[in-house]
Amino acid sequence: MTLVNLLAIHRLQAFDATPQGVQRLLAAAARNLVDAQLQALSLENRFDAAYKCILQCAMLGLWAQGYRTSTSQPGHHQTALQALPLTMALPTDVIIVLDALRKQRNQNDYEGDPVGQAVVVECLTQAQRLLAHTRQFLQTQFPALLS
Repeated sequence: MTLVNLLAIHRLQAFDATPQGVQRLLAAAARNLVDAQLQALSLENRFDAAYKCILQCAMLGLWAQGYRTSTSQPGHHQTALQALPLTMALPTDVIIVLDALRKQRNQNDYEGDPVGQAVVVECLTQAQRLLAHTRQFLQTQFPALLS
């Protein structure tokens, strides 16, 4: 599957990212990562904040490549995460972990399944790594989006 294929089947839309938009979303991802570390928040809210950082980083990868998810289509979170090997060259083993976190997020949001401490720690770790990777990726591959 390629980004062009995903565009053809309406999982993605063409998108012209602006430096202001990229910087705003990058700052939002960083704020969510900070919030995810607040011990005063419930485990569910810490998990949500870390997951949101992950999703925002995935969106930034798509934006940099000239795409965005079709948010009117179901599965846009899954599309964004599964496109990470194409957008920011993340390995498959990382995508498997991120997709498991997506599934846990759905279980919590839609069925009320509790989120344990270990899952929060894993989500926070993945968010930290992906945010660092996203910053490095943008700096080296798309520096104009950061200026």
